[in-house]
Amino acid sequence: MSEHSSKMRQEILEIPAAVDRLLGEGEANIQDAAHRVKQADPRFLITVARGSSDHACTYLKYASELLLNLPVASVGPSVSSIYGSDLRADGAVCLSVSQSGQSPDIVGMTRSLKASGGTTIAITNNTASRLAEVADALLPLHAGPELSVAATKTFVTSLVAGLWLLAEVKGDDALIGAIRSLPGHLEKAALCDWSAAAETITGRSLFTLGRGPSYAMSNEAALKIKETCQIHAESYSAAEVLHGPVSIVEEGFPTIVFAARDAAEQATAEAADALAGKGATVFAATDKVTRANSLPVTRTDHWLTDPISAITSFYSMVESVACARGIDPDAPRHLRKVTETV
Repeated sequence: MSEHSSKMRQEILEIPAAVDRLLGEGEANIQDAAHRVKQADPRFLITVARGSSDHACTYLKYASELLLNLPVASVGPSVSSIYGSDLRADGAVCLSVSQSGQSPDIVGMTRSLKASGGTTIAITNNTASRLAEVADALLPLHAGPELSVAATKTFVTSLVAGLWLLAEVKGDDALIGAIRSLPGHLEKAALCDWSAAAETITGRSLFTLGRGPSYAMSNEAALKIKETCQIHAESYSAAEVLHGPVSIVEEGFPTIVFAARDAAEQATAEAADALAGKGATVFAATDKVTRANSLPVTRTDHWLTDPISAITSFYSMVESVACARGIDPDAPRHLRKVTETV
């Protein structure tokens, strides 16, 4: 198939331009939201999201805890929409992430948290959405239309928008500089050759692994494998997989491991090697492995932005796997682009 054979492929290749557009057009919104966060002086953050957007929130949880020392709690939207409970959010900053901004449960929980005293910030690609209307501050993704059901460029721009906000709150010039340099790195990342790993994804169940911010990419990868390839994939922390899940590993069991150039890289590589030693076929986004296979990666200018590069490379691979299996990645069965839950 040609490089432009699916909308998903086209949108993966648009990721660098989408991030560049966000960086060029999003600063006023970022500064406004950062000002609100500083004024609130929160003791903790709350995230509200589902699906890929919730994986973005897992990444932002680690980023907040590592950058700002602020703990982050993910709350289930059904607490408000189904159970009718209004959480006490006074003093909290609440990040609601939704590419469409339309799901009633996300909107309802955001409205509830705002009414309970929280400072609410919406990260969405739809500035005219219900979510954008109810939040105190808005961070538009500037990703442009995303037509494939599988979210790619809206996921990446959600990561960048949230991380940029946290970097501005901290005043971390080095991280802000690394964020601004991302488009060039992502151009290279989208073209990284992960075909060796792709060849192991043949219909058999597999693991994806990560630790720290890279664990969020593992979660997103497992979802995308199920979503676009109709193959079961399970995400685990590299710190947890050897505690019990390893029992199902047999000869040739496929595993993809995400790692950044951070404090968890060595331990993650050791976990990858341990699985390889038990017979798994392991591909890892690090050169620190000795028994597992090392994937080519594009490192960025900061360890917190490395996972963004890695998931971009993964997206290119998983789209090719779906096409090789004769599956249209733009229209996975049973799925729609916008899922509205109550």
